[in-house]
Amino acid sequence: MTDSEEWTGEVADGGGPRPASGRVTQFEGRIWSVVSEDVDFGTTVARRDMIVHPGAVVVIAVDDDERVLLIRQYRHPVGRMLFEPPAGLMDAPDESGWVTAQRELAEEAGYVAREWHVLLDVYLSPGGMSEAIRIYLARDLEPLPDGRIVTGEAEEAHLPRAWVDLEDAKDLVLDGRIGSPSAVAGILGAWAARQRGWDSLRPADVPWTARDHLIAHGRVRTPEPHG
Repeated sequence: MTDSEEWTGEVADGGGPRPASGRVTQFEGRIWSVVSEDVDFGTTVARRDMIVHPGAVVVIAVDDDERVLLIRQYRHPVGRMLFEPPAGLMDAPDESGWVTAQRELAEEAGYVAREWHVLLDVYLSPGGMSEAIRIYLARDLEPLPDGRIVTGEAEEAHLPRAWVDLEDAKDLVLDGRIGSPSAVAGILGAWAARQRGWDSLRPADVPWTARDHLIAHGRVRTPEPHG
């Protein structure tokens, strides 16, 4: 290590993309694409592959007893049933993250919330994909009279719910019994926010600068419609 590798500036994500050329789309699916580029790192040029993703939102719904809502859903890439918060892709071009979050809470859990805040902003796997996730905290919950609005199929056709005390949910994460990244980040974020009296929360409509950056640099994919 040299002295030049000691960072002395602000500790916060920032900057823009390095110069890149030779962009090739290796695969284009309904939801995401795989793109290759030659990236100029100053002293060398290296070929890099990345998944261009539409982004997603996650809802940590907490009831009046401070229980968090999780749903049990099959995830084929890992071949397991996982407990996760309600979540969904940013697949409607003109829909804000907050609106998408409200829709997903109704469709996957059958609830509406009167109180919304931004809990966390995360990149799912920035070494290989452009997926930015905004995690919302939803409180003051009310069930929909007719239950959840079932719009999906396959993995989303049957989504059993579990209400878990936030303290117990935190322990499930730390014990390795829950491993979905949306659940891990959301549960720990909610637990930490409660420890601080919920004063770290941001307004639900605060600008999503991470996603804005990705859009500006061509790193957000709009999924193709079903059918």
